[in-house]
Amino acid sequence: MSPSGRSSLAALCCVALGACAGTVVPDGSAPRESLRGEVTCLGTTAEMNGAAVQSTNATRGRGGLPPLRPSMVLAEVAAGHACDMAKRGRMSHRGNTTSGPGDRVKARGYRPSMTAENIAAGPYERDQVLRIWAGSGGHIDNIMIPQLRDFGIGQAIGSDGKTHYWSAVYAAPG
Repeated sequence: MSPSGRSSLAALCCVALGACAGTVVPDGSAPRESLRGEVTCLGTTAEMNGAAVQSTNATRGRGGLPPLRPSMVLAEVAAGHACDMAKRGRMSHRGNTTSGPGDRVKARGYRPSMTAENIAAGPYERDQVLRIWAGSGGHIDNIMIPQLRDFGIGQAIGSDGKTHYWSAVYAAPG
């Protein structure tokens, strides 16, 4: 296999492995499912997405990787998935009506050559969840995929008022 073929295969493996990564919880406990009921689905502002991509780019920069661009399309996809997880009261890369982040970004008109997603649930604010992902094996693998170019983040608050559901979507246009 050629060096570029091995590189592409390695990137694909990272996406597949990273998509299966679970949430790392600092105190070692598993995130609890929130009760079903009313949730707060929060839209992502350009400022919020910009701050999150700046933090993500600092992590990528330490690895010598190019910065990601903030994408409001990906932020809307991420916010929608966070809302879906909050409504279902559990974390999953599979959506209520989609099989994964690739389906969700395509439904919004983004034509990816590659997608990856990190998710989390717990009492985490944005900066905290970004630090957790940057320190977690499977999550950092997604963040550090060299071919990625665009980024969006979203959150929703579970019906218990305490559990924040997070989704970050990373993609490269096709």
